[in-house]
Amino acid sequence: MTAQKAPAGLRAPGRRLWSSVLDEYDLDEHERAMLLEACRTIDVLDQLDAAVRRDGPLVESPQGTRAHPAAVEARQQRIALARLLAALRLPAGEDGDHQATARPQRRVGVRTPYGIRGGQGRGGSLEAARVRSLARAAEAGS
Repeated sequence: MTAQKAPAGLRAPGRRLWSSVLDEYDLDEHERAMLLEACRTIDVLDQLDAAVRRDGPLVESPQGTRAHPAAVEARQQRIALARLLAALRLPAGEDGDHQATARPQRRVGVRTPYGIRGGQGRGGSLEAARVRSLARAAEAGS
C-alpha cells in the first residue's frame, strides 16, 4: 500500500484514522472522499467530546436542565460516522481470519423498497395476476 499524507486541516484523531486505513488498504477516489469525511467527523466528535467533558453532560437553560447541545450533536455525528464507515466496507475481525481480511462484496445497482416488476419473476404483469386469480377461483369452485 502506498503511504499518503493526510489532507490539510485534519486534527490528530482524523490523521490517525486516515493513516490507519490507508496503511492497510488501497482505496478508489470516491472511497478516499468518504474516508476524508469520516476523518473530519472524527475530529468534530473529538471537539464535541471535549466540550461535554468540560461542561458536563447536562447544562442549565431557561427551560431547565437539559442535555448538553454538544452531546446531542455528537449523537448525530456518530450516526453519520457509522454510515460513512459502513459505506467504506472495511473488514472487521481478528488477524488471520479470512472473513476479516476480505472486503465485503459490493452491492450492484440501486436498492429500492418498491418497484415495478414489468414482467420479471412471479406475477410480473397484471395479466398474470388476473390469470392466477381466475385459477384460484376455479379451484375453489370445484
